[in-house]
Amino acid sequence: MLELSEKWVNKLLSQPESGMDYQIVSVFLRDGRRIDKVTILGSKLIGEVDGESEIPFTVDEIIDIKVMHSN
Repeated sequence: MLELSEKWVNKLLSQPESGMDYQIVSVFLRDGRRIDKVTILGSKLIGEVDGESEIPFTVDEIIDIKVMHSN
C-alpha cells in the first residue's frame, strides 16, 4: 500500500470514480514508465501493481495520475 500526497488526492477528487469509492488509474512516472490498472482507494494505492505485491515506485516518482476509461 502506498499513501498518496495531498497533490494527487486533490487531482483524483476531480476525476470520476471507476466504482463505489475507488478509481482504476494509469500512473505516469518520471522515468517514462506508464503503469496501468492501478487501484486507488481514497488516498491509498492498494493491491498489486503489474502482478507484484511490492509497489515498484515511490510517490516522488509520480508525474501524473489519470483515471482509466472503459471503451
